Amino acid sequence: MKTLVRNIGLLVSGDIRRPLLDADSLVLHDGRIAAVGRGLDEDADTVVDARGTTVMPGLIDSHVHPVFGDFTPRQRAVDFLDSAMHGGVTTAISAGEVHLPGRPKDIVGLKALAIVAARAYASFRPGGVKVEAGAPILELGLTEADFAEMAAAGVKLVGEIGLGSVKTGKDAAPMVRWAKQHGMTVTIHTGGPSIAGSNPIDADVVLEAQPHVVGHINGGTTSMSPGEIERLVATDMALEIVQCGNARTALHTLRTAVDARATDRIIVGNDAPSGTGVIPLGVLRTLSLLAALGGLPPAEAVACATGNTARVYRLNRGLVAEGREADLVICDAPVGSVGRDALAALAAGDLPGVSMVLIDGTITIGRSRNTAPAARAAAVIKGH
Repeated sequence: MKTLVRNIGLLVSGDIRRPLLDADSLVLHDGRIAAVGRGLDEDADTVVDARGTTVMPGLIDSHVHPVFGDFTPRQRAVDFLDSAMHGGVTTAISAGEVHLPGRPKDIVGLKALAIVAARAYASFRPGGVKVEAGAPILELGLTEADFAEMAAAGVKLVGEIGLGSVKTGKDAAPMVRWAKQHGMTVTIHTGGPSIAGSNPIDADVVLEAQPHVVGHINGGTTSMSPGEIERLVATDMALEIVQCGNARTALHTLRTAVDARATDRIIVGNDAPSGTGVIPLGVLRTLSLLAALGGLPPAEAVACATGNTARVYRLNRGLVAEGREADLVICDAPVGSVGRDALAALAAGDLPGVSMVLIDGTITIGRSRNTAPAARAAAVIKGH
């Protein structure tokens, strides 16, 4: 199956080092990006006219709490992942299936939950969204053999440290080492407690544990102090800014990272479903916060929710480049915005209007049901 996307006005790469590409067309073949260039004119099965609008990589939500299917018991809501896709999210990464009613906390049960979640979502894409799931919540008593067993069964993540009985750096550090040895990507909770039974985590715990990702560095929802944030920006860990957090410390994190030339380590998530709710446009809202109030160039903000996250989680997506999975969002300034294109809208504080989403080169939606209508909308001029 070959798709040609042409007449692109702005092509956002997802690479924070080179956020915009000098190209106006893409060729997608068998789910991958086959060519990026100007004036490409392939004999394609499907031709999409972007009508001078913006094309960017599909957004990667670095922090979701799925359970099974497309249902969240925490908010008693269905189709929340499909709704996020209408906000440009094409990949969602679990920070733990912590809201499962009766979530098992014994070693056998937590391993079983992680394995079945990873395998279930590997076989099911809600609305087309790729869900990287199966993120065990660490409990005291886990051994290296348990991590080896989970990794062999396909578990690639460790959920937020601090949501279980492992709550000190001393207890977490050996488990983090074991997880890393077996190829897992590790996130730690930071800030105040988020659910009953969870624990506050400060910078000292994070520095002792040494995870890959500082989960919701701006709080989920209660934030660490600015001084603690500055200590963590000074490390080499990924710095996760979330929608369901503290906007003030989100901007402090950004300013500190800009000063440290560390914006390549900023990633973006929702941290939803949570007590804050289900926020289908949460990633877009956070990008608008970073660009409009934080002053981050909007194409670089997009990279924080695409290429940066893909690098941390070793995903072959999140960049517009040959060989990458063809997950794309076509969008424009919304009707009535002072911005003339999607990036200018973000810089002005508006959310782009999504007119088309493609996952693995296949069109999953046309006009979004959740964003405001795009001023100019992409159209299929050949094929389906």
